[in-house]
Amino acid sequence: FKICPGRVITKLLSSGEKEVDLAVQSAKAAFKIWSQMSGMERSRVLLEAARIIREQREEIATLETINNGKSIFEARVDIDISWQCLEYYAGLAGSLAGEHIQLPGGSFGYTRREPLGVCAGIGAWNYPFQVACWKAAPALACGNAMVFKPSPFTPLTVVRLAEIFTEAGVPKGLFNVVQGGAATGQFLCHHPDVAKISFTGSVPTGIKIMGMAAKGIKPVTLELGGKSPLIIFSDCALENAVNGALMANFLTQGEVCCNGTRVFVERKILDVFVKEVVKRTQKIKIGDPLLEDTRMGALINRPHLDRVQGFIKQAKEQGAEVLCGGDLYVPDDPKLKNGYYMQPCVLGNCTDDMTCVKEEIFGPVMSILPFDTEEEVVERANNTKFGLAGGVFTRDIQKAHRVVAALKAGMCFINNYNISPVELPFGGYKASGFGRENGRAAMEYYSQLKTVCVEMGDVESVF
Repeated sequence: FKICPGRVITKLLSSGEKEVDLAVQSAKAAFKIWSQMSGMERSRVLLEAARIIREQREEIATLETINNGKSIFEARVDIDISWQCLEYYAGLAGSLAGEHIQLPGGSFGYTRREPLGVCAGIGAWNYPFQVACWKAAPALACGNAMVFKPSPFTPLTVVRLAEIFTEAGVPKGLFNVVQGGAATGQFLCHHPDVAKISFTGSVPTGIKIMGMAAKGIKPVTLELGGKSPLIIFSDCALENAVNGALMANFLTQGEVCCNGTRVFVERKILDVFVKEVVKRTQKIKIGDPLLEDTRMGALINRPHLDRVQGFIKQAKEQGAEVLCGGDLYVPDDPKLKNGYYMQPCVLGNCTDDMTCVKEEIFGPVMSILPFDTEEEVVERANNTKFGLAGGVFTRDIQKAHRVVAALKAGMCFINNYNISPVELPFGGYKASGFGRENGRAAMEYYSQLKTVCVEMGDVESVF
């Protein structure tokens, strides 16, 4: 494998309406087989898929780095989370059950937890393999089939996942991949045999998908954007808070939906915090993502790089101060000269009304804002249309719990950030979407409840 920034890796054909229909019909046929298998039988297949991923960790991580541009260090973490996700839902597959309810006169009722059918998964380009596993694992554990469309910017690794599922023993066609952009996604969302849609991506696209799903009365899970607050109190462990701020802003070149990009710092420690954050940010190693010491690779493509640069330019025009970074970066290695690299940026002198503070940049740009009181910062933190995540750094654990309880966000962190164990549900409030990935909660979004009422006596007619 070699990194060749700015060059075409490969070309894939977009799936049209005919190809999408073939994929759905194939998944529909596989569903008839898979849905009749016991949870334990499905569990064994998912465990085998997890084993294959674990054994091929390095190969898949390398392919993901080429696919996305993130560092090999991060890609390995993504692959580990992916096989852990499959293992977790393999453990839950056999626990899918209803309940028995006793009724008067010896009658009774019971509920059945049943699969939905063919589910559509539409993935994002920042975590291509991991997001596919987050969607496929609970869907398959519940007995569903899935047709998955990756982002056209990162089409490669999901194909490898489909091959792994086949090697692990799923029925042919149970996990199908279609390729393409918005048109392919529309064919998938409108297909009458698709029972559910799970989407990870931008708010505007999420709104369109929700509209398409509404026409078919299909349930949706939407994991959308964010502009999450990270609150640093003066009683924090400073080094840990600085580490948290870097983790909350610069993973995957800042292209993370739950990033804590509004960093609220209590005024008492503002200067010392800013000094340390800037020093650490300037030391981040940028370059060839396949090198072991690289910590930041290239952004996804030129239009996105230009967009991020535009936010920084606008921030300066509105009065923000660039404390470090923000410029394009050209690595010394000549083979990387056409890469979409930039220096991670820290913005100071920010105010709540600036565009860089209000809108999701989705790049390595941190905005720092001072605050004075707990009540003030909670109100400002919640003053956003988004509600995906939020974080608090403090040694006062009562204050930490009090603040996260007040934050209008679906995923909150105390003295850490961007930690997403598969055991914990992940998802947002407000414009950041609804439904949940991961945890037991995801099983509810990939199954449906049937109630059965059994009468043990004669029917009493009112007619």
